[in-house]
Amino acid sequence: MRRSVAVLLGSCTASVLVLTSMGGLGGSPEAQAASVGAVSHAPMIPAPGPHRFKAATAAPAPWSSRNWSGYAVTGTGFTSVTGQWTVPTVIAPKRKRVSRFSSTWVGIDGFNNTSLIQAGTEQDWLGGVAQYQAWWEILPDPETAITMTVHPGDVMAVSITQGFPDWTITVSDQTTGKTFTTTPTYSGSLTSAEWIQEAPTVGNHIAALAHDSTVVFDLATVNGSSPAFVKADSGTMVKHRKVISIPSLPNPAQDGFAVAFGKVAPPAPII
Repeated sequence: MRRSVAVLLGSCTASVLVLTSMGGLGGSPEAQAASVGAVSHAPMIPAPGPHRFKAATAAPAPWSSRNWSGYAVTGTGFTSVTGQWTVPTVIAPKRKRVSRFSSTWVGIDGFNNTSLIQAGTEQDWLGGVAQYQAWWEILPDPETAITMTVHPGDVMAVSITQGFPDWTITVSDQTTGKTFTTTPTYSGSLTSAEWIQEAPTVGNHIAALAHDSTVVFDLATVNGSSPAFVKADSGTMVKHRKVISIPSLPNPAQDGFAVAFGKVAPPAPII
């Protein structure tokens, strides 16, 4: 499987995120999301090259992005992708009334083109409270929120599989036993598969990344087989020439990894 680094700026589509609140505050979650702008999930937006970084804050090889961190494999003919993760906990910022956003997802395309089929969870800080939501999306259509209560610590599993002509997206909360399935049509170029921690786009700008606890991805597959992750598949999220989200090395099975907030890579999962 050939692996490469994208240099293409992605476009995004706007949608208002519907969130499940983990606490009480004035106004509905929908109103809180709308008040800070539309939320969308964009293709990978490359960060400046390593030569633009100061030595003390250089982005580790092989790729870096302004909105993604995690693992991506590239090639041709990607027709299925799976993965699971534990929903991270949003850590409250020092200023409680600021807004912070993060998304955790599995998808096909978007690394080196502007197509993308994806599904995952949202972990945000809005109006002084942490909020969580499951969703799926196919660019350029808006995100669709999934009616499923999501809690930090829940184990989520996502499967995206090509059909003819319809695809199947399944999002399952392994902790609560709730499952959602939809069968949309999709016609992307199928040139990449990803397992990503994202700073979504809010009001046409990349949002401030929520400070989440470490996310651990596991049981990843692509086209029904292990992706056989290697370090060269990993990438960091960069803001103002500083790493703000970074993945670990692959686990021993090469089907999982961890992603941590900040510039210090977490240890690779043992599983």
